[in-house]
Amino acid sequence: MLLLFPAILVILLPLSPTLGLVGAILVTVAAEGLLFLLAPRLEVSDGVLAVGPARIPVSLTGDTAHYRKADAMQARGPGLDARAFTLFRGWVDPVVRIDLTDPQDPAPYWLVSTRRPELLREAIAAERDATTGEHVASSSPPAANDPTVQSEPAEDAQPKDPSSPDPASPEAP
Repeated sequence: MLLLFPAILVILLPLSPTLGLVGAILVTVAAEGLLFLLAPRLEVSDGVLAVGPARIPVSLTGDTAHYRKADAMQARGPGLDARAFTLFRGWVDPVVRIDLTDPQDPAPYWLVSTRRPELLREAIAAERDATTGEHVASSSPPAANDPTVQSEPAEDAQPKDPSSPDPASPEAP
């Protein structure tokens, strides 16, 4: 994309400097617009996860996990199941794996690239909670060599009842 403007300018410049400049601007703007309009979209709304042309109800999704750096390379390469639905771009490092619970679907999971994997996982969980009323734990495997992946608090931690005594305290019966 960076070389499109000068290429068109060089092609049209011998005909006319004005034509070269106007043509280079128009072709570059048109190409950028097409790339923007044709880019795959990730959307979670109305109980449906839409990834590019594919759609699935969030009630049929299971655990989610995101990967970065070497873990993302492993998920996109040797660790990829051939049956999985994939929509990723090589220049976007993070990927999100979305397990599917639909027994009729031949794909065991979806693997999609996004620059904001945490936001996508939160949106899927929130939409699932809103449509089904149940919460499926989302997890990411620990990345030993990636300090950018942060661990999340346990989902199953129950709030402590203030009226019950703490068994570790000396006042407990």
